[in-house]
Amino acid sequence: MPAWPTPDETRIATLGTAARPSPLLRAAEPFVDDAERVLLSTRVADLTAGATPPSFERAGPRRQIFHDAATLGCGIVTCGGLCPGLNNVVRSIVLRLWHGYGVHRILGFRYGYAGLATRHGHAPLTLTPDMVEPLHNQGGTRLGTSRGPQDVDEMLEHMIELDLSLLFVLGGDGGLRGAAALAAEIARRRLPIGVIGIPKTIDNDLAWTARSFGFGTAVEAACRVLAAAHVEARAAWNGVGLVKLMGRHAGFIAAHATLASADVNMCLVPEVPFALDGPDGLMAAIERRLAAKHHVLIAVAEGAGQELFAATDGSRDASGNLKLQDIGTLLRERIAAYFATRGVDVALRYIDPSYAIRSLPANALDAEYCLVLGQHAVHAGMSGRTNMLVGSWNGQLVHVPIPLAVHGRRTLDPHGEEWQRVLESTGQA
Repeated sequence: MPAWPTPDETRIATLGTAARPSPLLRAAEPFVDDAERVLLSTRVADLTAGATPPSFERAGPRRQIFHDAATLGCGIVTCGGLCPGLNNVVRSIVLRLWHGYGVHRILGFRYGYAGLATRHGHAPLTLTPDMVEPLHNQGGTRLGTSRGPQDVDEMLEHMIELDLSLLFVLGGDGGLRGAAALAAEIARRRLPIGVIGIPKTIDNDLAWTARSFGFGTAVEAACRVLAAAHVEARAAWNGVGLVKLMGRHAGFIAAHATLASADVNMCLVPEVPFALDGPDGLMAAIERRLAAKHHVLIAVAEGAGQELFAATDGSRDASGNLKLQDIGTLLRERIAAYFATRGVDVALRYIDPSYAIRSLPANALDAEYCLVLGQHAVHAGMSGRTNMLVGSWNGQLVHVPIPLAVHGRRTLDPHGEEWQRVLESTGQA
């Protein structure tokens, strides 16, 4: 049984009493009562008799709102690496604020948190429905992005100077940690400024969020690359297709692309260590596959096999992530060397499509999901909620406290059903 969060850990912070009637009352909106909750577990065995079952607050529009739309100023910032759907979410937020709530002062901060820090000189963009109208068809982010933290006081002072009372942060683990730091300083100063997160991690590894936008697009694109690598491998005698996919600490993209492809023979993920040499090592497995079928297709997540490298110096990138060694290059070199020593010719094709995938426009399912995430983020912000994100759990959109979401990382369970399905699909040991 997992360690479920306590009621205190799932409680959503608010700026105060929501006393204003929502303008959505005119539109027959399906409003959500504050008491509505979504269970964390769907298993009866996880529910303790007599105890309040762990749950999240259900997302959706409220009948009463906190902010005065006529005077409200809002900001939007996109942080971290690119991800399909960023523009879709920005567009959704702007349109819902403008047309749903009548908020007409919306600023887009450029180049991530650097745009919130005045010393960088990035003037914010004024966002209107006309400006964001075409964004959902474009990859990347119209606002620009960057990695790395900025001074919290400097960012907050800039928001105060611009008279903003609501900030929407599209970010992953690092971006949301920055949002939590901002929210904490705002609370310390007792300011009526809300901070709402929309989880953006293409690896789909944010805790307590079952699905992040862009993940479906990444899996779909990865499948096309795997299909091409499979064609290349089958076209040559002893053809080896090696595809490196995104996934620093979680192998969800590699695993789900493997399942959707059904052509992958070996899937390597960070959660499952593997050996290169010996009778049970990867090289021997490739050799057996080539002897039997004369072609092999391998999908490897970028964070897989880090245990195969010598200890690193612990250096980190601007977001604070430990810099990874290049598993794709290592495997390419070791496979070539292994078969050269055996006098066996192999046709090795190595593909790393990471940047080509993350810059794509969102596919249809992600585009729909982004639209709903943006809308529900606006509903949460207008109701006076803060230091929370809109996430997906048990088929429902829910409110998750940002500190809870960034406390850990969601990963593949090596003993779970997802990984078992991968093993059954590939036939790997």
